[in-house]
Amino acid sequence: MDDLKATASARRKDITLTDAFWSGYEKLIREVSIPYQWRTLNDEEISGEPSHAIRNFKIAAGLEKGDFYGFVFQDSDVYKWLEGVSYSLEGRPDKKLEETADRVIDLIGRAQQPDGYLDTYFIIKAPEKRWTNLCDCHELYCAGHMIEAAVAYAEATGKTKFLGIACRLADHIDSVFGPEPQKKKGYPGHEEMELALVRLFRATQNERYLKLAAYFINQRGTEPYYFLEEWEKRGKTGFWTGVHEQEAFGVSRLYNQTHLPVRKQEKAVGHAVRAVYLYTAMAGTAAETGDESLLAACRRLWDDVAERQMYITGGIGATHSGEAFTFDYDLPNDTVYAETCASVGLVFFSEQMLQMESDGKYADVIEKALYNILPASVALDGKHFFYVNPLEVWPEACEKNPDRAHVKPVRQPWFGCACCPPNLVRLVESLRSYLYRVGPEGIFVDQYVGSSVRFTPGGASCTLEQKSGYPRDGGISFRLTLDKPAEFQLALRLPGWCGKASLRVNGEGTDCAGLLHSGYLLLRRTWHDGDRVELNLDMPARLMAADPRVRADAGRAAIQRGPVVYCLEEADNGANLSALSVKRGTAFRTVTDSLPGGMPALECEGFRIREGEPGGALYRPYAPSEEPVTLRAVPYFAWGNRGKGEMAVWVRVKE
Repeated sequence: MDDLKATASARRKDITLTDAFWSGYEKLIREVSIPYQWRTLNDEEISGEPSHAIRNFKIAAGLEKGDFYGFVFQDSDVYKWLEGVSYSLEGRPDKKLEETADRVIDLIGRAQQPDGYLDTYFIIKAPEKRWTNLCDCHELYCAGHMIEAAVAYAEATGKTKFLGIACRLADHIDSVFGPEPQKKKGYPGHEEMELALVRLFRATQNERYLKLAAYFINQRGTEPYYFLEEWEKRGKTGFWTGVHEQEAFGVSRLYNQTHLPVRKQEKAVGHAVRAVYLYTAMAGTAAETGDESLLAACRRLWDDVAERQMYITGGIGATHSGEAFTFDYDLPNDTVYAETCASVGLVFFSEQMLQMESDGKYADVIEKALYNILPASVALDGKHFFYVNPLEVWPEACEKNPDRAHVKPVRQPWFGCACCPPNLVRLVESLRSYLYRVGPEGIFVDQYVGSSVRFTPGGASCTLEQKSGYPRDGGISFRLTLDKPAEFQLALRLPGWCGKASLRVNGEGTDCAGLLHSGYLLLRRTWHDGDRVELNLDMPARLMAADPRVRADAGRAAIQRGPVVYCLEEADNGANLSALSVKRGTAFRTVTDSLPGGMPALECEGFRIREGEPGGALYRPYAPSEEPVTLRAVPYFAWGNRGKGEMAVWVRVKE
């Protein structure tokens, strides 16, 4: 890998966030969502599904009596919450919150078994069945989330107790699984442990953890099929259904990406979250080992996801059946799944690819998820969440049509399977991980978020300050503070959505075309203290069309302004949004509104089909009667905050 590609995310501790848009969300998560989720994990919130997650740890630690409650992976909710807390403490120290986290870590340590094993379901309910059902029971998944949280907490606070607990668990797992004759030849049913081991290796530089990650990745999809072997040893019964049919494994091999060895996989298939967690681990392992065949597989799989199986909002996973990918260009809007966790995983995967290959397409996908599906997943009150992220909602259908029951027209206070809310917390609180990358050539600006970052090009002490009204407008400015002149490259991403941009360095215009390489404007020069760079990205609202093979969007358009996708809501446009169409070539007007980050609403010209007379024929000769109307669109991320109502991203287009 050449110097242009060999980059790493700038250290979060070297970045200060000042952005109007994201500071608001980060404050909401820090001040509302984190305390709310803590109360929920302790069953102190009664508005949503009970959690019992903290009590499971107390029972496992012998501090209370009782039975395990919840899903077999309930522990992971606590770990993801702790990881989010870690990033929050790193950005803004909070003594009281840190003390709470320390108490939880103490509790986790007390629950850990003498040999390092830790999973409250099996400690409480079935200690004799440890590691007997990797396919269904999420032991390695929970362990992976604990390791990620422990690494984050050590980085944030400098405390190593939690990291020690995680290493003991990882060492135990390494003693159980591997190529050695005495070890089990298994691997995670739900991928997560693999990417966590890469993170643990990077934190500790212990080669055992990287080797174990590579083992789990390389073992996946090989023959003999481990999950079938362990199923037969269990008497051909599964954890979830108790089924005895061997045929179930034909489906599950796609579901959990075990249908082929990973280097032979061409298409993203199966459970979307599992898939992108696996691909993240593959990319991280390729980066650390220089494995070109693994990198080639990552390229194929990323392209398949981003170019043929991703929604315009950055959502992935087209069907609720298996929370899964289906096939190329199958992207229904009203029965979509697009789980929040899947978009979180897509950000992880894209960031790993970006660190190896400085191609703006990876950062474009991160941006798409960051400004659309991820902020849409939390209500403006910080206490309600989407698990499923649709592009079209008809509330009555959600309530009365079983095929749409998974789609909720309003955000929920909690879920029995609550993986998404704490996953969202850890993503938003770790936003600084995705803004800048540094390498031998200089610094890459991947996301336009108001902030400052410290780095040391050529031994000089440098601070790059970024000011931006993004995504409200496309004006972005940079100022460099240096203790001595330094030669390095400043690389600014030119977003794929941007058709026109201008650039000025110290007030002097610069030709963008000659600087563009793989989606970045490369400015290499000797920089001096006080140098300024101004980038202006033209940001008109425009109609976007889907590839004609996306049948759900044929004859329709979506409204996009900069990276932000807009939608129509019943609150602005009345009921029956399907009767609306947007006028081809319409001009868009920005309307000041009280939306997050000062984002504007948009108005444009359109039409509404007049409804027939009450009691009229259900079907009639085609003779549409339409009237002109003014349509109002709001950012997709803000939908659903004004009560229950219809919503649509894709709208018919009419001359």
